[in-house]
Amino acid sequence: MKKIRTQDAVGLTLCHDITEVRDGFKGRAFRRGHVVTKEDVDHLLDLGKKHLYIWEENAGEIHEEDAALRLAAMAPVEGAEWTGPSEGKMTLTAKRDGLFRVNKPLLDEINQIGEITIATLPDHYPAKAGDKLCGLRIIPLVCQETEIETAEAKTRAADRPLMELIPYRENLSVGIIVTGSEVFSGRIRDRFEPVVREKVAPFGADVLGCIYCDDDLGMLRSAIDKWYDRGTQVLVMTGGMSVDPDDLTPTAIRESGAGVVTQGVPAQPGNMFTVAYLGDMTILGVPGAAIHAKTTMLDVVLPQVFTGAPFTRQELRSLGAGGLCQTCGACHYPNCTFGKY
Repeated sequence: MKKIRTQDAVGLTLCHDITEVRDGFKGRAFRRGHVVTKEDVDHLLDLGKKHLYIWEENAGEIHEEDAALRLAAMAPVEGAEWTGPSEGKMTLTAKRDGLFRVNKPLLDEINQIGEITIATLPDHYPAKAGDKLCGLRIIPLVCQETEIETAEAKTRAADRPLMELIPYRENLSVGIIVTGSEVFSGRIRDRFEPVVREKVAPFGADVLGCIYCDDDLGMLRSAIDKWYDRGTQVLVMTGGMSVDPDDLTPTAIRESGAGVVTQGVPAQPGNMFTVAYLGDMTILGVPGAAIHAKTTMLDVVLPQVFTGAPFTRQELRSLGAGGLCQTCGACHYPNCTFGKY
């Protein structure tokens, strides 16, 4: 690039966007490629631009906008759309709802390359249509083209994409089991079934019904078998989830033949949360905190459950950093620290 006085730039072409900030507004005042006119000079000086940069071709260098376009092209995301470049940046926006996944090791590698910066929403983020998922750019106006080529090569060699927006599977069948003598006998009104229905509704779930059980292992086993025999895809169980001797739900899950991924997670509320699989049926053992807490582990796991992707123990046990809900007065989940792993 060649640096010249603004007053001497009339008739020359800008090689980068120029930003204006005023009265709460921040945006592009002049676009790359704009030919400077005499009338532009005072405006540019008002923006603090005593000098301007004019592009000069140099072997091996790439302009910020061309670099941004190359970086976006190496990371296509189905269900999302790249726009730009604007002020040297490309922006990725969701076109539909889905679970946003980030290949964090690959992202970290690419962000260590020279002047490249890629910023995303957290991994496992339940995105909505219209959400901004990623913004990328290089820091200076130009960088060495080899930096972009290195990022492209790393992405091609990776075992999974840099970013994905995984769609939810609609109409998954959901069964509910509520355990506890106080509910089964009718002494108290069940408050769990309405919570589950509310939580799964945004995913288009088909709730088949609820079975109420006494604190009886045989009754619990039979209820699990009934949902399994019906081909239920997701079974949500609550009650009897703590460590008291008469809390039988985890035992019933194990004795059903289900493979338990984890009984307990490093997250609060929801320490005793259990994830298991019986054939093609996902079983979620939900602690009682889900009844009174606005956000719990149930909210954290449901998006992935509805993509159909199974959990691993390592995933769920990686929740520690971010596993503590701050119980804010006004809940803003998922725009908070809770459940980001």
